[in-house]
Amino acid sequence: MLKVYDHPLSPYAQKVKISLIEKEIPFEALLPTAIGSGQTDDEFARVNPRQEVPTLVDGDVAVFDSTIILEYLEDKYPSPPMLPATPAERARVRMIEEVMDTHYEPINWGLAEVAYFGRGGDKLAGALNDAAAEQVSAFHRWLEAELGDRTWFNGETFGWGDLSVIAYINGSAGFGLVPPTGSKLAAWSERANARPSVAQVTAAAAQMSMGGNAAGMDAVKAALDQGLFKREYRDHRLEWMIKSGGLAVVVDGLERQNIRFTPPFDSR
Repeated sequence: MLKVYDHPLSPYAQKVKISLIEKEIPFEALLPTAIGSGQTDDEFARVNPRQEVPTLVDGDVAVFDSTIILEYLEDKYPSPPMLPATPAERARVRMIEEVMDTHYEPINWGLAEVAYFGRGGDKLAGALNDAAAEQVSAFHRWLEAELGDRTWFNGETFGWGDLSVIAYINGSAGFGLVPPTGSKLAAWSERANARPSVAQVTAAAAQMSMGGNAAGMDAVKAALDQGLFKREYRDHRLEWMIKSGGLAVVVDGLERQNIRFTPPFDSR
């Protein structure tokens, strides 16, 4: 059985799990030990030197990076296909995925920094939230145009373009930023969330962040305040925080040693 190193709240991991469920491929989801601390177990570091989720293990094959994992699944398990049939349409949904992964993801991540981990304090939190809300609204307009009159971002059937968008739309909704009522994007979101594959990963994310895990989130915040838990400020996330007015957040995090960057590659 395939193994997926995963965190239920990771939109990158959600993309991979949705594809696996749509393709009816059995898999085991594994949460790496000490994830977020910068100190993960040797086995996880061996299969992914970047020490990030998701990571797919298929026998002797280990694949990291959500896009590359999706491509691997499409190559090895082509039915049902997640990509459209024509080169032009494949390029279109891959561009949508790239935008969501590198431009939209850091907005939700920044909102979580403020809401869950207290970044910015009273002075910057409001400005960061306002910047995020304005940016999400702009992306909602862009996605509305990209969807057009299609039933799915992929076209007639659910696929790569849709699983690349829904996790991020749901992430923003958790902060009260939803597609405009009556919009095509809002209707698409309802259709996507009704799919069993999406509902399954969404339920896992909700279980991680709500109910009995509320105290757990408080414990994570306490660990972060002590520098025992470090949030990863890689590439697009670092850019978002700085351009959105949060340079002081980065400086403070470095001083308190509760932010981190991609670890050095270490083949164990």
